[in-house]
Amino acid sequence: MVSQNITNSDSLLQAVNLFKEYANGERTVPVLQGINLSIEQGEIVAIVGVSGAGKSTLLHILGILDTPTAGSVIYKGINLTQLSAKKQADIRNRNFGFVFQFYHLLPDFTALENVLFPGLIGSRFSGRKAATKSYTERAISLLGRVGLGDRVTHKPSQLSGGERQRVAIIRALINNPEVLLCDEPTGNLDTKTGHEILELIWNLNTTLNQTVVIVTHDEEIAKHAGRVIRIVDGCILE
Repeated sequence: MVSQNITNSDSLLQAVNLFKEYANGERTVPVLQGINLSIEQGEIVAIVGVSGAGKSTLLHILGILDTPTAGSVIYKGINLTQLSAKKQADIRNRNFGFVFQFYHLLPDFTALENVLFPGLIGSRFSGRKAATKSYTERAISLLGRVGLGDRVTHKPSQLSGGERQRVAIIRALINNPEVLLCDEPTGNLDTKTGHEILELIWNLNTTLNQTVVIVTHDEEIAKHAGRVIRIVDGCILE
């Protein structure tokens, strides 16, 4: 096992010699062990591996949701791991979108309000006005594009699992991020709904040139990605 996919300075997103360890009592548990990876603009990359292999940890570090023990994450030539927490949060909000297995929607807010929420966060860092008329119109348009035009005022408890995941995907896209990071986005859905969600993500890649990194343990999902990165015991399997 070695870390293949040696980094390319022209790549959109890169992992450079990433290590991640967690303390477990007096023991140190290695999770990532020297990951090197380059992701190009417009790619769909699947990160696959068994539970505990380190694939979700890698995704979270790529999206600066987590910090590596050593190594760097490079986005468009910028070393994200060297930035302040505020700068990281600003880039994360503007340039990265996240879709998780469990939708993480706010239960007391409507579908539209959940989608608009990243704009409220982003306004804290950029000073831009949140939830302007055009921003709201974009949210409504995107929700309509995925078949939720008549569900914008519904709260999560009034939506099916597939509808909730569609809301989560549109929330991830509302700031027009360059990179969409998906962690087992179909893991909480039945097979038919899961296929519909994947088709939506694939279509977004085609129509918006969205760069997609998707973590999955499902080999059928991985077959449809442009490239597959296999993680075994914290290393990329050659």
